[in-house]
Amino acid sequence: MYLPAQFRSTDPAHAHALMRAHPLASLVSTDDGGFPCVSHLPLHLQERADGLVLLGHCAKANPHWRYLQARPQALVTFMGPHAYLSPTVYPDLARVPTWNYLAVHCRVQATLVEQPAAKDALLKALIGDHEPPYVAQWRALDEDFAHRMLAGIVAFELRVTELQCALKLNQHRKEAHAAMYQAYRQGGLGAQALADWMQTLGLVPAQEA
Repeated sequence: MYLPAQFRSTDPAHAHALMRAHPLASLVSTDDGGFPCVSHLPLHLQERADGLVLLGHCAKANPHWRYLQARPQALVTFMGPHAYLSPTVYPDLARVPTWNYLAVHCRVQATLVEQPAAKDALLKALIGDHEPPYVAQWRALDEDFAHRMLAGIVAFELRVTELQCALKLNQHRKEAHAAMYQAYRQGGLGAQALADWMQTLGLVPAQEA
């Protein structure tokens, strides 16, 4: 992605936090005709000794898994909080509006997960992210029903081979940070989340936060 130096984060903790807080990702690869194919899927991040892996699955009826099987290299994007920024935050009038956002892009290498036990473990990892008590209900389901559910999905591991993290928060416009923080603190959920990140990155003094 286009990533000016002032917005580039090299701290893995920033990317990992965004990927976990905003797990609905866009998985992008190409179909058999070379046209981009996009699936929107929740992904589970695992930090392993040999690197990062994203776990996910799609419906067996979704042809995307066949494209991954044929062409394993793909792109995964995570969009974090984002919000409009009014030029009124600047002390002068010769300014224009912008949009601030946090995003992570991962180049990945896909591998299908085919063994039922491995697929079950993958599902439990996703359940653990979003509704841990459901694990007991999943285990209690009729065995034939559970097998049919597992047969209806294709699971995969996406090994991260390259990662980019963009934190676009007007870092290069220090004169606007105090007003920008106050505007975002009073805004919607996305704006408030950006205000929290401004604190995390030290863009506003503690007394202003």
